[in-house]
Amino acid sequence: MVAMAKWDNDVYNTPAYPVTDAARYLHIPVGTLRSWLHGRYYPTKKEGKQYFEPLIQRPDLDLPQISFTNLVEAHVLRSIRKIHGVRLDKVRSALDYLDKQFQMPHPLARVEFQTDGVNLFVESIGRLVSVSENGQLAIKAVLKSLLTRVEWNEEGIAARLFPTTHATPESSQAEPRSVAIDPRVSFGRPVVVGTGIPTIAIAERYEAGESPESIADDLDCELSQIHDAIRFELVLSRAV
Repeated sequence: MVAMAKWDNDVYNTPAYPVTDAARYLHIPVGTLRSWLHGRYYPTKKEGKQYFEPLIQRPDLDLPQISFTNLVEAHVLRSIRKIHGVRLDKVRSALDYLDKQFQMPHPLARVEFQTDGVNLFVESIGRLVSVSENGQLAIKAVLKSLLTRVEWNEEGIAARLFPTTHATPESSQAEPRSVAIDPRVSFGRPVVVGTGIPTIAIAERYEAGESPESIADDLDCELSQIHDAIRFELVLSRAV
C-alpha cells in the first residue's frame, strides 16, 4: 500500500482549463465531461432515480475550470466509458476502491496507477460488472496504451500529456507524441513538442493560406511536426 502523498495546489492542480476546451482536447462530449465533474442523477429499474458522485474532483468548486491533473484523469477515464460502457456508478465504486488502496488524491494521475493501479482498477470493475476475462484484458490493454501518452515527473505525478488526433482510444499507441499539453509551457495550451509553439498558432497560419512547408521553414520545425499540429487542430475544430 502506498503512503499518503502531499498534493500541493501547484501548477498541475490549478484551475486553468475551461471544460469546453478540455472536452475538445480529449475528444469527450462536453455534457459527458460535465457529468464526470459534477455528478448527475440516472434512472434505475429497481431503485428509481439514483445519484452518482463526481468521478473527477475539481481543485476549486467555486470555479468552473479544471486542472491539468483533472485533464489527465479524464484522459484515462474516457476509455472505460467509450469502449466498454461500464456504468458510471460502477466506475465510481472502482475509483473509491482505488483511492482506498493507494490512500492518495487523484490516483489516476499518479505513476503508481501505471504499475499496480491498472490491475487494481480492472480487478474492482470485474467484481462489480459481468466482464469476461477477455474483456478485462481489453480494458487493461487500452488503459496501458493511454498511459503511454502521459509523462510523469520525479515525484510520480502526471506532468505532461500527449493528446491524440483520433477520437478512438484504441488508436492512441500508434500515434506519434508530437503534440503536448504541459501546464508549465504556453499557459498549458497544446504545443508542438520541443518548441513551445501553440498548435493553434500554426493552424491559423495554415488556414490563412500559408503552406506547411513555409510555416516549417519560418518556425524552424520539421515538416511532420507542422502536419501533426494542423491535423490536431483540424480534428478539434470538427469536434465543435
